Order: sequence, then C-alpha cells, then structure tokens
Amino acid sequence: MVQVTGDPSDAPSLEGDVPRKMRADAQRNREKILNAAEEIFAAEGVGVPIDAVAERAGVGIGTLYRHFPTKEALFEEIVATRMDALLVSADQYVAASLTDPSGAFSEFIAELARQAAAKQDLFEALERSGLDFKAKFSDRVDQLIADIEILRERAVAVGAIRAEVQAHDIMALVMGTCRAAVAPGSDDQALSRCVGIVIAGLQSV
Repeated sequence: MVQVTGDPSDAPSLEGDVPRKMRADAQRNREKILNAAEEIFAAEGVGVPIDAVAERAGVGIGTLYRHFPTKEALFEEIVATRMDALLVSADQYVAASLTDPSGAFSEFIAELARQAAAKQDLFEALERSGLDFKAKFSDRVDQLIADIEILRERAVAVGAIRAEVQAHDIMALVMGTCRAAVAPGSDDQALSRCVGIVIAGLQSV
C-alpha cells in the first residue's frame, strides 16, 4: 500500500461539502505533473514508473498521488486537458467563421493537424496502455465533430469546400495525414505539405 505524503496545500480544501478553488501552488504542481507525464510517456512509453514522473515534475510522490490517485487517472487527465484546449481553439475558429468562413475552416484544419501531430507519440502510447478514447471522451469528441460541422457548413455556404464532404470525413483525413506526416523518414515540412494537400482536395472546383 502506498503511503501518501506531500504538501498539504495540494489537498482539496472543503467548506462544508463544497470544494474550494484549488490553490495557486497546488494548480502549479498539477500542471507540472501533467507536463512531465506527457514528456516522459511520449518518449519512454506508459510503462515508466510513476516515481519517474514525480521526479521529472520536481514534486514528491505524495503530491502526485494527491492529484492523481492512479496512473489511469493521470492518463485520462492528460487527454482531457489536451482535448479541452483543442475545444477552446475550435470555439474561437467557429466565432471567426461568422466573418471569414473559408479562412476559419482552413486555419482550424491546420491547427487541428498541428496539435494532433505534436501529441501523436503520446496518444499512441496511451492507446497501447488500453485507454479507450471513444468511451472515455465521447462527449468531447462529439463536441469537436459538432464544431467541425459548423465550420464545414459555413465554408460550404460560401462555396469554399465541396458540399459532399462530411465532418467525420474531415476528421479522418486530418488524423490520417498526421500519422503519415510524423512517420519515420518524414521531414519537418511534411505536415504542412500534407495539410495543404488535404485542404486543396476539400476545396470546390
């Protein structure tokens, strides 16, 4: 059994049954743990001992366990954090599409590809751990598809892209492009070139 010790500031503060907002130092520790876990899991796989994550983050093992009682909880929070950031970005492009449907669509596709490619090794490692992305994050995936659909509809309305293309098609094309662009032997410009080809293929003729 793990004996959990650490900075008391990392423990949630309670007033009655209502959790208080996480203290700034506890929030910093949480972010350091997530960043360290992303780096080490992507580079060395998810089999790395949890102690190594704490060491890289510069926190005690007890502090890590206060935030993430299990390794699986850490895996899930990494993905949730990245998906939430992507959804914030998607919302911004959806807002921009009201005045520039074509530009917002193309720029978001490029942004989606950049973010996915940057975390490709990490997500592949998490998949090998048995993490079921579709089951755990179905609400976030659905929201992302909904945002892509809005961007798609507005781009179609101004004749920027083909009407027959669907949001799920776009998602599949981007994810496939990312895997190809970061494959061994690819150069630094491969992702940009591949995304450009995808966008050109989606455009109306």
